[in-house]
Amino acid sequence: MTAASVPPPRSELLVIGGRSGVGKSTVAAALHDLLADAAVRHVVVEGDSLDLAWPAPHREHPEARLAERNLAALWANTRALGHHRLVFTNTVSVLESARLATVMGDDPTVTAVLLRAGDDVTHGRLDHRAAGHVRQADVDHSATTARRLDATAPDHVVRLDTDGSTPAEIAGRIGRLVGWLA
Repeated sequence: MTAASVPPPRSELLVIGGRSGVGKSTVAAALHDLLADAAVRHVVVEGDSLDLAWPAPHREHPEARLAERNLAALWANTRALGHHRLVFTNTVSVLESARLATVMGDDPTVTAVLLRAGDDVTHGRLDHRAAGHVRQADVDHSATTARRLDATAPDHVVRLDTDGSTPAEIAGRIGRLVGWLA
């Protein structure tokens, strides 16, 4: 068998979900750094950026499924360049991992991780993000979302508590969980 006839490796999807302020983006960035340092090919996609527009496409044109269409295009383009590992962050991604895998179009293996943090820790992170001016409604919504995700995420979703851990520590745990880091 020649190198040209070796099939590409099966795609792998890692979804990282969790409430606002839990550290999804920060952990994904830390995971990116660890993977890059270990020369592990991967792509990181912030799910919120796939349809970030005003008016919100998912509200004005929900039938368009713009975020999913953009993910499919992005994945096809990066897959063509030899990538087979995708890290995808979005609040509810752990509830939608099967649909995200379908959108990728190439039957990936899927690992779903739900990041969790206490209300005080999350409030502090949201307050820091908002330069000390976080709205109470945002804090309340984050707490409600946390309870909903924890209650409705399937049993196969790995739940990781982030209180007291650095983003790099959490990223390392996730990298080892999926087998991308030793």
